[in-house]
Amino acid sequence: MHDFLLKKIYNKDLEKELIDIGYDESYAFKGKEKFEYINLKIFDITSTQGNIIKQCALSVGADCATNKQVITGKIDISDCILGANISQLKIIAQKLKLQPFGLKILGQKLEELLKNSSVVSCKPNTKLVGILNVTKDSFSDGGKYYDIQAATEHLHKLISDGADVIDIGAESTKPGAKEVSAEEQLKKLIPILEYIKENGINIPVSIDTRNSEVAQKCIELGASFINDVSGFDYDNKMADVIAKYPDVKIIVQHSKGTPDVMQNSPQYDNLMDEIYKSLKNKVDFAISKGIKKDNIIIDAGIGFGKTREQNFEIIHRWKEFKTIGCPVMLGVSRKSLLNIPDASNEEKDLYTLSLNSILLNDGIDYIRVHNVKIHKKLQEILL
Repeated sequence: MHDFLLKKIYNKDLEKELIDIGYDESYAFKGKEKFEYINLKIFDITSTQGNIIKQCALSVGADCATNKQVITGKIDISDCILGANISQLKIIAQKLKLQPFGLKILGQKLEELLKNSSVVSCKPNTKLVGILNVTKDSFSDGGKYYDIQAATEHLHKLISDGADVIDIGAESTKPGAKEVSAEEQLKKLIPILEYIKENGINIPVSIDTRNSEVAQKCIELGASFINDVSGFDYDNKMADVIAKYPDVKIIVQHSKGTPDVMQNSPQYDNLMDEIYKSLKNKVDFAISKGIKKDNIIIDAGIGFGKTREQNFEIIHRWKEFKTIGCPVMLGVSRKSLLNIPDASNEEKDLYTLSLNSILLNDGIDYIRVHNVKIHKKLQEILL
């Protein structure tokens, strides 16, 4: 009797797997679409829409799951999960574009998503965002770089270690932190931005601030990113400021509450769905204000109103946010989810590296780190 040997494939490069077994090499780029399976959650559809989507899916050998009452029409609204390979999804999109009840729009959205179906590269191309805190109360290195000389020395170290972007913050947003005025932030930020400009330092600079006045002044001094951990919630003028500068990128983060209260028993009915919807709404808001979508980076906000378990769920499922169509950034560096509050920063950096290896290997767009050097080394190994 013939014995069969089976193995699950976890290689993201399915084209290579096909070529390795002797599949037609000239067609492998197309053939892989039959083996790249995607599960899509579609929110808030009517029972009529749900039944049509399911029939379109079944007609190509795929499937669509809905609330059990959708088929009877006893429920008005349901979410659904559409599961299919890329080839099937392309056909489903075409079928939906011919359907009534607004499903033409869904078909168009599916096609748009499939144009970027390889949302994560097989080869890591993550940009390292080096952290430079010029505050006295940062959770990690408060006061260490408060002096301008110490700050500029660390700036040069981050650059020499391989940072792609430098993120400078003059307001701590750790759990329990109080807000810092625009005036106080600018006292610390202006000198280092002037130093960068006067010395011809050519590296993109991000300013970690929730304040539109701070953002405006720092952009004028050369900042090319604004990192708003409140995601426009703190200052309603922030989006208007960013919209005035077509070359400036905005990092829009999810945060459940302000830093002083965000860790007071954060609760979610559905963690990933709630963060996803919030970030999608923020992106739509930014675009409505005139900010180009290409200039928006999204961040699920590790540690900003999340429990330790919720933070780990975000790390393992971060690719779901790519469906929004924007680059994704995460920052786990030295945070409390490591669960080693009394450890040295050197030890925290090693555990940070372990978690970030997951993100680097998955090809996340940006990671925000204190220790750039060890992450750059890991990146070189992965490449």
